[in-house]
Amino acid sequence: MNDRVSISVTDGVADVRLVRADKMNALDAAMFEALVAATEQLAHEKGVRVVVLSGEGKAFCAGLDMGRFAAMKEGGGNGIPGGEFRDLTRRTHGLANAPQQAVWGWRMLPVPVIAAIHGVAFGGGFQLALGADIRLMAPDARMSIMEIKWGLVPDMAGTPVLASLVRDDILRELTYTGRIFSAQEALSYGLATRIVDDPRAAALEMAREIAGKSPDAIRAAKRMLNNLSVDPGPALMAESVEQQKLIGSPNQTEAVRANMEKRAPNFVDG
Repeated sequence: MNDRVSISVTDGVADVRLVRADKMNALDAAMFEALVAATEQLAHEKGVRVVVLSGEGKAFCAGLDMGRFAAMKEGGGNGIPGGEFRDLTRRTHGLANAPQQAVWGWRMLPVPVIAAIHGVAFGGGFQLALGADIRLMAPDARMSIMEIKWGLVPDMAGTPVLASLVRDDILRELTYTGRIFSAQEALSYGLATRIVDDPRAAALEMAREIAGKSPDAIRAAKRMLNNLSVDPGPALMAESVEQQKLIGSPNQTEAVRANMEKRAPNFVDG
């Protein structure tokens, strides 16, 4: 885990860093596994009252590792941890499968999670940010629900969170187009809590403030607020079912090849 995610705890604040800076903290199999392991560790670590999640280097998280898309282009691999095709509909972590748990695990932690977002948060990286309770963004941060670019749908637990944050037509437009949007747009859409010059410093300051409150009350508040959401189970399963049908299909493979080869795609109507 230490070569992908680092964790240090001081005065009740867990400072969690994605440390694959040379790859803009992109999501490879090891990163998926490290994110799940981090949530499991923090869920059972005594004394943790708040979590700050951030990325080292130039970006929060650039999304799925390009090596996974290269494998898709050649007809092998699918971006799922482990490399080989897996049954996405199999629930390995309660309501979630393994890739979803890399995001949903933060939502289900018993303590608040604050994401500090700088650079880019694209595709799976954006969904990772959605796993947090609070999102602080740098003024020049950029985000995208980018899965459509690769002939896919968001399938890392982002949709049940997005549905509770964003107006329906905005969510559909962002999902259908995959366009990149700014921190200022994210704030207007309800996806950013606040725009700050130094998101990590602001997140740590906020975390220290929260850590000074009654830990029993904070945990109770998170349980209560999580229960306000609609049942996420059907949404998580729908993500998996739809993605499973798309992965490796002719149009999905063509989307990857066209992007990798920098040409217009040649899709076939079903």
